[in-house]
Amino acid sequence: MDLTGKVAIVTGSGRGLGLAYAKELAAAGAKVVVNDVDAGTAETAAKEITSAGGTAVAQVAAVGRTEAAEALVNRAVAEFGRLDILVTNAGVLRDKVLWKMSDEDFDTVMEVHLKGTFTCARAAVQRMREQGEGGRLILIGSPAGQRGNFGQTNYSAAKAGIVGFARTWAIELARANITVNAVIPVAATAMTETIPALRPYAEALRDGEPMPPFARRALAFGAPEDAAGLVAFLASDAAAGITGQAVGIGGDRISLWSHPQQVAAAYADGGWSADAIAEAWPTTVGAELQTVGENLPEPPAS
Repeated sequence: MDLTGKVAIVTGSGRGLGLAYAKELAAAGAKVVVNDVDAGTAETAAKEITSAGGTAVAQVAAVGRTEAAEALVNRAVAEFGRLDILVTNAGVLRDKVLWKMSDEDFDTVMEVHLKGTFTCARAAVQRMREQGEGGRLILIGSPAGQRGNFGQTNYSAAKAGIVGFARTWAIELARANITVNAVIPVAATAMTETIPALRPYAEALRDGEPMPPFARRALAFGAPEDAAGLVAFLASDAAAGITGQAVGIGGDRISLWSHPQQVAAAYADGGWSADAIAEAWPTTVGAELQTVGENLPEPPAS
């Protein structure tokens, strides 16, 4: 991928997946605005990129409010003269089961993930439309937003909303040649270490041990760097015709998530009473009930 001359913002890119995305974009030739809430972390990330021969600057901002989004876009334009790519990666976790989740737990996650994606995308699109040369929005989702996950009322809802953004904005921005896609990554990060089935593999990778084929293939689980190639591809001219999609990436697997659609339907002249639904349910729509949560395969017996 050749992104020479392109300018990108990657939110939440001080470490983990965000840093992997920023490094990959810079390696392909893009100039990158690195973002983190911690100044030292942001500066260190930018220095890593420049030390490797890339071009990057750090912008400290707590993603969520409009002022932060505008500061990121303004920094990109001030430093590099334009903006072509936005990757909305910034996020936090406040995991608790529903009956224990506080308003603050809910609002904090929504502020960063959902509102932050909205405000950053709005500011970026305003600049891209002014430039008149198209652009790329790459929104970072999660399997939790696709399938649900225990203890993640706030996070699952926000990530589901982000995929909804991608579908809506793909329609709204088509005439401006701005593509919008959601990436659904699975990788060893501080967030995935909280998932019991993935924790041993994340810890092993952190300790420098190789990831077993079962994890990379059956679980589609790998290092953050394994997910970065998809972001560079979606940012490139090669992906100019791809928009409104939710694309999974992790370990050795790339995948395409379906859009929600009806899987069964039944009809009754004059409509449905409660009794009629109860009678027909088992042999009509009730025969196609969908599962919830991630159904991860069991590791092979050693």
